[in-house]
This record gives sequence, C-alpha cells and structure tokens, in this order.
Amino acid sequence: MAIILADNNIYKHEIIRFYIHSLCGAKLMEHSYIGNNFIGGVEFLFTQNGPFYKSRLVWAGDYADPEPELENNLYELTTPEKEYILKSIITPEYKYIINHTKKIYIDKDNYISKSKKRCQEYQIHPLPLLVAEGNGRGGGDYSGINKDLVGTWSRDVISVEKDKPDDYTEFDILFIET
Repeated sequence: MAIILADNNIYKHEIIRFYIHSLCGAKLMEHSYIGNNFIGGVEFLFTQNGPFYKSRLVWAGDYADPEPELENNLYELTTPEKEYILKSIITPEYKYIINHTKKIYIDKDNYISKSKKRCQEYQIHPLPLLVAEGNGRGGGDYSGINKDLVGTWSRDVISVEKDKPDDYTEFDILFIET
C-alpha cells in the first residue's frame, strides 16, 4: 500500500495523510513494474499538478515493523473502507523521480535503458522498492540485485518531475530479479 505521510517535523507521531491500495497485486513484486497503472497513478500524485508534490512516501505491507509506541504498523493502521483506486495519468515527460531528503534523483529513461540491456522482460519500477518497508519477510517481496537498497528512501520527501534538479546527484540504481 502506498502511504503518504504528513511532514514529520510537525507531529510527534506519524500522521497518515492518504493511502492507496494497489488492488492489482497485493504483494510488492506483483505491481512494482514500469507501465503499471497503479504506479503511474501514484507517480502523478507526486508531480507539481498532484496533491502530494514533495511529500513523504512509504510503501507499507503487512510485514512492516510496528510504529514506535504502537502495536500496529502503517499498513495495519489504514482503514479498508477508505481505499482508493488510481488510474495511470502519468505521461512520459515525467521521467525524474526525485528524493529531496537525500538530494538525489533517478532518470527513468536511463533506468529503463539499463534494464533492457540486461534483457529483462519487464522493468521493475524503482520507486515502490526504494520506499518499501518490511521487504524480505514474506512471499512476493524483492530478492534480486540491490536488495540491500530496498527501503532506503522510505519516509523521505519525494516528487516526480519533468526536469532534473541542477544541484542533485543522479542515483545509479537497477533492480533485477535473480
């Protein structure tokens, strides 16, 4: 589930602003690929035209750690009656995934090109993996190349942009299942 969090400098505990369930594959690797409508919809939410531009994002599943001082994790704190279905409205010109917390970005064109050179049938989308919590604890999780980087962007401020930022560094990453 993609969960958008409030600014962590404002509140003592995490506040869930919005969340979206994939409904097209509940496990992380069932929906985390380039061209998936759900992922495209989430990307749009983080563009300048989307409601959560430069917001904190986490992909939380049932195996994520409990929140501090609580018995439940973020996934368990969401309410099924309020799930939303997104349709992809992202367009190809939004090709940069920006991590403002770490001042790095991913050029999706470069990422896709590297993946195709490795003869991958489909390209794994880096965003859900980079912000995922609880990977490696259940079936359907990612276990391929760079699995140690899964979750390293979790709860960071993210946006999806048409232009790369001048003062940020490109993050050279590739996720390929083995």
